[in-house]
Order: sequence, then structure tokens, then C-alpha cells
Amino acid sequence: MQESSTKPYLIRALHEWCTDNGYTPYLVVTVDENTVVPPAHVHDGQITLNISHLATNRLTLGNDYIEFESRFNGAVEHLFIPVGAVSAVYARETGAGMGFEVVASRPYPGGGDAPEQPAPPAGPPPDDGPDAPKPSHLKVVK
Repeated sequence: MQESSTKPYLIRALHEWCTDNGYTPYLVVTVDENTVVPPAHVHDGQITLNISHLATNRLTLGNDYIEFESRFNGAVEHLFIPVGAVSAVYARETGAGMGFEVVASRPYPGGGDAPEQPAPPAGPPPDDGPDAPKPSHLKVVK
């Protein structure tokens, strides 16, 4: 049996440590074809994200993927980040944290290939709320 990676456990632990100490946890992500983030905020192939409970909605720090909703320029965006694409987690206020090796990530599980940018036709189903044209979540209930 193959041993699971320690990376997702360390990400969750650092997120909890930051939160417990009143710090803001930031996530540095190397954007690849399987990463769904707002492309306008990607610089030099990376994006830095505030993953605090105040800045996110429906935050899931899973073993394979990190998913949440956040606002960018006032619009709600759904973000999907393969754990393999995470290059660091740190506290904004102190810089304390940990860097990680970036490894090949798996495709977007929302059906088909990961879109390079969230778009209603290729992304998750739209929300019925006031931001209906923007995707809101990836949960599919059957």
C-alpha cells in the first residue's frame, strides 16, 4: 500500500495554527492547467490567496484538492486548487510557514478538463443568487 503524502496534512495544520494565533493564512499556488483561479490575479505563473475563514466561503482543505469561494473585485469566484500545485503556506503577519515541492496535479473533477479561467459554460453550475452568471460551487448532488 502506497503511503499518503504529508503535504495536505501540513497545509491543514498550518492553516489551523495561523487561525489559532490570530494570523491570516496565505496560500501560494503555482498555476497549471488543472488549477481554477481568476487569471487576472496570476502573476509569473503564481497566485497568492488569503485562505482565512473571513476571506473564504465553503473552504475545503482536502487531501487532493483545496476548494473555496472568494471575492475578487466584488465578484464571487469558485477556486479549485490541486494540493500538488501548492508551493507554500504562511502567516501574512509574520511570514512563518512552510514551502513545498510542486508536483504534477490531477485534472479538475468537475467534468472534463480544468478551464484556465472560470467560465459559466465550462465551469461548475451557476448559483441561483444575485451573481447568477458566475460559478458558485462544484458540488453535484445525485
